[in-house]
Amino acid sequence: YGIAFPKASMLEEYLNMLEEAKKRDHNKLGRELELFTTVDYIGQGLPILLPKGTKIIQILQRWVEDEEAKRGWLLTKTPLMAKSDLYKISGHWDHYKEGMFVLGDEEKDKEVFALRPMTCPFQYQAYLNRARSYRDLPLRYDETSTLFRNEASGEMHGLIRVRQFTISEGHLMCTPDQLEDEFRSCLELATFMLKTLGLYEDASFRFSQWDPNDREKYIGTEEQWDEAQSKMKNILDDLGVDYKIGIGEAAFYGPKLDIQIRNVYGKEDTLITIQIDQMLAEKFGMEYVDKDGTKKNPYIIHRTSIGCYERTLAYLIEKYAGAFPTWLAPVQVKLLPIADRHYDYLAEVKKQLEAKGIRCEIDDRSEKIGFKIRQAQLEKVPYMLLAGDKDIENNTVSLRTRSGGDKGAITVDEFVEKILAEVDSKSLELTM
Repeated sequence: YGIAFPKASMLEEYLNMLEEAKKRDHNKLGRELELFTTVDYIGQGLPILLPKGTKIIQILQRWVEDEEAKRGWLLTKTPLMAKSDLYKISGHWDHYKEGMFVLGDEEKDKEVFALRPMTCPFQYQAYLNRARSYRDLPLRYDETSTLFRNEASGEMHGLIRVRQFTISEGHLMCTPDQLEDEFRSCLELATFMLKTLGLYEDASFRFSQWDPNDREKYIGTEEQWDEAQSKMKNILDDLGVDYKIGIGEAAFYGPKLDIQIRNVYGKEDTLITIQIDQMLAEKFGMEYVDKDGTKKNPYIIHRTSIGCYERTLAYLIEKYAGAFPTWLAPVQVKLLPIADRHYDYLAEVKKQLEAKGIRCEIDDRSEKIGFKIRQAQLEKVPYMLLAGDKDIENNTVSLRTRSGGDKGAITVDEFVEKILAEVDSKSLELTM
């Protein structure tokens, strides 16, 4: 195949785009910055997160779990696998088996297990743990879930599409009259996450609907689908969401709002989903006693708040070309002694910073200071603190930023105060 352009200027623009994309490609940059790696004999789509990449994921996970807890979500921890019986109840065995890693042979083994491709049927068991009343609803369960999906080898791409990943997953059970408010809260949470990360401006929305001409792909009746999609359309329109429609993109049990983001090469993937489901509660016998004493099935909202952590990390690498905001940077400060005799002074500074939770490293190599500064810039560390004879004499450090700016002398206490304020505000820009 090939590509052609009607104007030379358009070709030049395209080539410039490719060059810029290469500079930001997370698959290349993530390895250069030692955020992750892959190993052939471990397997395709199974990345190894290195300490710096793991630190970013840890920061994101703690932030997400704390933010969800503030909004009334209850954390669960469920198994990574289950018997095929569970997936047969949910319908995944019939509609998603090819995308699952199955352990065992149905014809030979009494029990066949599968690694979980999603958490919903597991969290439903928490709901089913006891009888429920309308007073219990809405009931919100969240989980930092490790999932496994048998993606085709040709679909693998860095951290964006992998076979094992971790997701900020949640399932919310509610009454029909609570559905719109709870859906709005889920969307507000997702929007808050994207804006805080600086990704919101790159996002688009897709209302993913079923394809009535492909009935085998879905469970439920046409009336149930029409009702669920009508409710979702009303909610999205009431909220003023600017969306496109994706026919045939719904989950097999219900419509969904997909929040899409493109990578640097223009390929679009889903980062966050919010789904309405009125079918699986019935399949699992999930009920609540309503005000009139009758038993009813709750509506279920399936949602992610930040989506897949690995995929989010990939988009953050590309968004910032590896120069993360300070609150996300795996190393926030690099300490650079000008000469060997200045090392002990900066070692004490390092203790002060670490005591305040600031992530820092000291470059103790016997190299010229220009080389050390250049290395810190290549590693895209937000701030550098240098120390020489004059700094020791005045009990200060010399501040530099990764963009090359020399900010002059500053006391350690003043620097700590400013960087902590920057981190606490989750600023997307350097503030010093």
